[in-house]
Amino acid sequence: MKPKTIVIGLGRSGIGAAKLLNKEGDEVIVIDSSENDILLKSSQDLEKQAIKVETAKPLELSTFKPWIEELSLIVISPSIPWDHPTLNELRSLGVMVKGEMDIAWERLNSIPWIGVTGTNGKSTVTHLINHILNTNKLLAPMGGNVGNAATEIALEIIEKRQTPDWLVMELSSYQLEAAPQISPRIGLWTNLTPDHLERHGNMAKYGSIKRRLLEQSDIPIYNADDSYLRSLRSNLKEGIWVSTEGNFSSKSPSDYWIDDAGMVIERKKSLFHISSLNMPGKHNLENLLMATAASRAAGLSPQCIQESLVSFPGVPHRLEKIGTWMGINIFNDSKATNYDSASMALKAIEGPIIVLAGGQVKQGNASNWLHQLHKKACGVILFGSGANDLKNMLQASNFQGQIFCDKTLKEAVGLAITISKSKKPRSILLSPACASFDQFQDFEERGNYFRDLITPLLDETN
Repeated sequence: MKPKTIVIGLGRSGIGAAKLLNKEGDEVIVIDSSENDILLKSSQDLEKQAIKVETAKPLELSTFKPWIEELSLIVISPSIPWDHPTLNELRSLGVMVKGEMDIAWERLNSIPWIGVTGTNGKSTVTHLINHILNTNKLLAPMGGNVGNAATEIALEIIEKRQTPDWLVMELSSYQLEAAPQISPRIGLWTNLTPDHLERHGNMAKYGSIKRRLLEQSDIPIYNADDSYLRSLRSNLKEGIWVSTEGNFSSKSPSDYWIDDAGMVIERKKSLFHISSLNMPGKHNLENLLMATAASRAAGLSPQCIQESLVSFPGVPHRLEKIGTWMGINIFNDSKATNYDSASMALKAIEGPIIVLAGGQVKQGNASNWLHQLHKKACGVILFGSGANDLKNMLQASNFQGQIFCDKTLKEAVGLAITISKSKKPRSILLSPACASFDQFQDFEERGNYFRDLITPLLDETN
């Protein structure tokens, strides 16, 4: 009998892996524990390519028994825990288990990778680097945790027979956990704050997954503004350090920093002014330095980098200004899936703000987020499965503004528009501080839905 490969998960990564392995001649079966209209369409698309799909299949050993004798490989999507008990049982039976990102790495490791990881900021840094390289006539596809799945990129390269100059990959802890081989030419670590602890258990394990990527990178780049990374500096692999706070220590100097005049400095050499990147917030200056350091390591000149920064359009779903309604600025920050990321958004935009937050609540320290809400928010509208938990948290912090709860994002938007007429905020901000999986497939679907709700309302001048 022909060996079979089972791909678990009908999301973007699972579909990419299934198509790639099918193209290579594997007999592929895709399973998913859910069953809905979206998965039905995905199933039909795959079955047209002779890829078998079975939905409503729980991740239990009994699901795999019909194929166990012919099963050679299981490929998991990032949403599947690497140490899931069923996967451990399958390993004990001699079945190989790999992550989707690992499958891509095995096929793409002859191309230099730029791997970006961290709790926050990695999407902006990934988009920035991709934009800088591409606008300088370098073929540098972007994917991984943002954009196309890595296996989709691998398949496209095989079909087009066109080898990129670089691959720019955003790498989440979920992806890295299941892809221990990845060794980028350039690796970036933006920061580390509490996130995904419901899966990884503690900060030590979460940090070790990120750290492995940098230890296996030829050129590691670190953000010295992050207190966690700075505390580990003597134990981390030697690399390039960036800091918005200057060349702060003769014992631990920065390689890239910003001087008092707002100039980006590379080892005492002035490159360009920070105004080249038109994005608000100190965190975006950190992102600017990280992207600059990576682009220089990739061989680009300061002038080429500056010209690309000026033309950078921003990142969808990350402090994305959709437009204005009755003179009120409206921002889509659906990418803010934890408290730290949401607090950065509040710091960056002008108040008073009506904030829309909610979704699937995560573990983490909410103190900075609550502090920023106290300073900037004139009202908070909570939605989704975590609305009541967040309401209790806000009330316990003695929040003085009004708190509202709605079931859905659509209802929350309607209420935001209504109360804006009396509260007259400067901004309306969707910055959920929560995962999206209670009501949406991912943060991108949530952000696109928000944009669709808002766009018909916008002032004609937008």
